[in-house]
Order: sequence, then structure tokens, then C-alpha cells
Amino acid sequence: DFQLLQLLFVAGQGQRGLFGNGTNTLYQSNPPQARFFPPSEGVMLLPGTYKHKVAFITGGGTGLGKAMTTTLSSLGAECVIASRNLEVLKKTADEISQQTGNKVHAVQCNVRDPASVEAAVNQLVNDVGLPDVVINNAAGNFISPSEKLSPNAWRTITDIVLNGAAYVTLDIGKRLIKAEKGAAFLAITTIYAESGSGFVVPSAAAKAGVEKLCTSLAAEWGRYGMRFNIIQPGPIKTKGAFSRLDPIGTFEQVMLENIAVGRLGTPGEIANLAAYLCSDYASWVSGAIIRMDGGEYVSLAGEFNGMKEVTQEQWAIMEAKIRNTKGS
Repeated sequence: DFQLLQLLFVAGQGQRGLFGNGTNTLYQSNPPQARFFPPSEGVMLLPGTYKHKVAFITGGGTGLGKAMTTTLSSLGAECVIASRNLEVLKKTADEISQQTGNKVHAVQCNVRDPASVEAAVNQLVNDVGLPDVVINNAAGNFISPSEKLSPNAWRTITDIVLNGAAYVTLDIGKRLIKAEKGAAFLAITTIYAESGSGFVVPSAAAKAGVEKLCTSLAAEWGRYGMRFNIIQPGPIKTKGAFSRLDPIGTFEQVMLENIAVGRLGTPGEIANLAAYLCSDYASWVSGAIIRMDGGEYVSLAGEFNGMKEVTQEQWAIMEAKIRNTKGS
């Protein structure tokens, strides 16, 4: 009886209490299964894995970029971080340098501007040489009904995410080809680059483009010694992302209910995966798109996954109804 099933399912949903009142959420803790999956953010690879290597990270001053830079620097890399805000970059560079004992350079760069990218790469090459690792992490995003998007809003996101990644990749890639030097490229996208998503349409379209940029070049530029891989992170609570995607603080709890392991990811976990993919340990990995989301994508994809909220008593009612069904 489909109507009965619907009623039971809605009842199960109601027991979850997903939404709060105003800015307060009804849940104040992770779902219980999260205790089985505690985050481990210690550096995974061996000390010295990146000794004598240069890493260039866009969006390196905050959030995931800062976490990846910290991990690479702790493994011996000489890191160069780039973004528009030089003051934030310098503060982050000094902080990481003091923590790891390895020099971190700050280079101002507006990835939307090809001339700014060229100038930043010139400074990178002059200061430390061509990179062994390039991480396209610069991003921009906000939530909005698509019918409210202006051409400028669309252009802003696609310029940062897609065009920025292309400008950086093509500029550095051409120089690497000329110098006959290989490198590992990594792009940070999102799980909805694959599925699409309403209310973040410019980001979804741009991130999907970044993935096709990387997989295409993995096929074309492997002959020049370059690898390209992609990480699709699920929800990770960083100040920059959540301030624009969850401004009133209620959607986080909805996300937790859709993550199979019951918790958000951490920057350190992404940083460990990034460090592996850009290392020599992953020299046979190219063109890979790796989803790291605690099972969120598969939880959202299954049509009947929400039935985990149905109680044993409700299952007994449904089973009895099913057993009494005659014919087809």
C-alpha cells in the first residue's frame, strides 16, 4: 500500500526533527554512528616525502588550501601560496613556516585575470623555480535561486573556478613542456560537479568544467610527464564556505543526516588525500576523480535510503500489508 508507505515514511521523517527555530538547530551533536568514524588528521605520509619539491597552491591562505599547504610543508615541500589577499597570505605563510620549519612563500594573484596569473607564475619561477605540484583550489560560491542570478554573478563564479583553473594550468603547463619537466596537478571540486545541484548552478557548471579540463589534459599531457587528478570533497566546515552556503546555521544538521558516517569532513583529511595524490606514491594515478564525502553522495542517490528512519513497529505493519497483498 503505497499511501501507507508514504505515511510511515513521513512519520519517520518527522521523528528526525531536522530543522531548528531561527538560527538554532534542534540537534547539537553528530548522529550516533559518527563515533565509529573519528577523524584522523595526523600527517599520513613519511617525513621528507616532498623534500626538494616545490608546490604551488591557489587559494592557499585559508580553509582547505591552508590545510593542504601545512601538510605539504610538513612533508618537506617548499610551498608557494597564492590568492588576492596578500595580507592574509603573508600571515598564513609565516604561521606555517614557523610550524613546519620550511619556507612558505606568499604571491598575490587574481586567478580571474590572465595577466595577474602570468605575473604570479613569473614570481613563482623566479623565487623557487617551476613547481612539481600544482593545486587548483581557488573557489567562489554562494547559494541563490537561479532565477535571481545576474550575468555578473554567473561570470564571477565561473571566472574564479573554471577560468582561473584554466589560466593557472595552461600557463604553468606550457612552461613545464618547454622545460621538459613533469608535475602533478590536483583540482578541488565538489560532489555535485557530477550530479549537478540547484541553487549553486554557477558553481556546479564551473566545477564540472574543471573536471573535464583535468581529465582531458590527463590524456593529452601525460606524454609530457604531467598527471592530473581531482578530489570531490563533501561538506567540510570551513569559515569561508559555510558563511555563504549556510548563513543561518540550520542546513548543517540536514547535511549530517545525509552523510552515512554521520559527521562532516575535516580539512586535514582532505589534505592527506591531496598529499598522496600529488606524491610519487601515486605516480600511476592520473585522470582519477576521487569522491571523499563520508558517503553523502550514495546516501542521497538511493531512492529508498530514507527508509532507515522507519521504526521496527512500522516495518512490521508494512510487512503484514505486503504479505497480505494478492496477485501482482
